[in-house]
Amino acid sequence: MDDVVALDSGARTVTVNAGVTYGQLSPYLHNKGFALHNLASLPHISVAGACSTATHGSGEKNGNLSTAVSALEIVTAAGDVVKLSRQQNGDAFHGAVVGLGALGVITKVTLDIQPTFIMRQYVYENLPLAAMKDHFDAIEGAAYSVSLFTDWQNQRFSEVWIKSRDEAGQVFNPTPEFFGATRATRNMHPIAELSAENCTEQMGVPGPWFERLPHFRMGFTPSAGKELQSEYFVPRPNAVEAILAVERLRDQVSPHLMISEIRVIAADNLWLSPCYQQPCVTIHFTWKQDWPAVRALLPVIEKELSPFNARPHWGKLFTTSPPVLKSIYKKLPDFIELSKKHDPQGKFRNEFLKTNIFTA
Repeated sequence: MDDVVALDSGARTVTVNAGVTYGQLSPYLHNKGFALHNLASLPHISVAGACSTATHGSGEKNGNLSTAVSALEIVTAAGDVVKLSRQQNGDAFHGAVVGLGALGVITKVTLDIQPTFIMRQYVYENLPLAAMKDHFDAIEGAAYSVSLFTDWQNQRFSEVWIKSRDEAGQVFNPTPEFFGATRATRNMHPIAELSAENCTEQMGVPGPWFERLPHFRMGFTPSAGKELQSEYFVPRPNAVEAILAVERLRDQVSPHLMISEIRVIAADNLWLSPCYQQPCVTIHFTWKQDWPAVRALLPVIEKELSPFNARPHWGKLFTTSPPVLKSIYKKLPDFIELSKKHDPQGKFRNEFLKTNIFTA
C-alpha cells in the first residue's frame, strides 16, 4: 500500500495509498515540481500513521501534517468503502483526519501540495535560556521552521536548527550570532556527541525542501535509533512559562534524557489535533531506553504542565488520565459518536483506544 495513486496538478493535490512514507513520496513530488508544506523530523514514517496522530514539524505558520489532508478513503468494519473530504463532508471530515485508527482502515489519503521550493539549513550553538525567555517569539519567527534542542542543563539550548525557504521575503540572514548563540562551523547532530552523517545537510547549502525540512536523512538511522519518546503541546501564549516549568525539573529529567526539542505549530480545526483552535509550542523528550524510569517521571512532568492544559502527542508515551484528556479535548464526545457511526461494534478498538478515548 505504498504507491502514488494520482497527482492532480490543477487541483494541487496528490492521492496516495496510505502506507506510503514521506521519504518515498517526497522525491516523487519534487521531480514533478511539487512539495508538501512541511515534514516531520524524520521521513521514515507513513502518511496514514503521521496524519492519524497529528504528527508535526515546526514553523509558526505551519499546521501539523494532518492539515494537508483534503480527503480520506476508509474501509469500515462492515467492509464498506467510505470517502470523506474537506469539501463535501465538513464536520465529519474534521473529526476523521486525526482518527487514531478508531474509524476503520485508512486505504487512501489525498494531500494538498504546492510548487516545489529550495531551502537552506543553519545550526547555531548555545542559545542562552535568558534569550529564549526574552525573545521566544522573535526566535521562532526568524525562519520557515525553527527547532530548539536542550538537555536542560547549563541554562542554555545546545542547538538551534533554522530552516529557511529560498524565496523573496523569507530568506534568513545567517549572521555569526543569533540571540547570543553562535553559528556552527560544521554539520551537527541534535545529540551533539553523535555523528552528523545521519542528518540533513546544514551550513546553508541549498537543497530541495524534502532534504532540509526533516532533521534526518532517509536511508539512515533516525535520531539515536532505539529510544522512547514523549511530547506535550502547550498553547502558544504559555510557551515560555511551560518551558521554564520543565527547566526547573532539569535534575530529575536530564539523567534519563537523550535530548529535548522545542517546536511551534499553527492552529487547525481537526477535532483530536492537539492544535485544535490553538497555536501550540511542543516540548519533546527523547528518552534513554529505561521505561520504568520514564514511566515514573512522566507524571511529574505532566503535573508541572497541567496549569497549561498540556495535550500529549497521541503517538508517543504519556500517563495523562482519561478524565484529563476529556477535559482538554472538547470534541472528544463528538469523536466518540463519529467512531460509533463508522464502527458500531468496536471492532477497531484496542487497549489504547479503550483506555484513552472510550472510557473518557
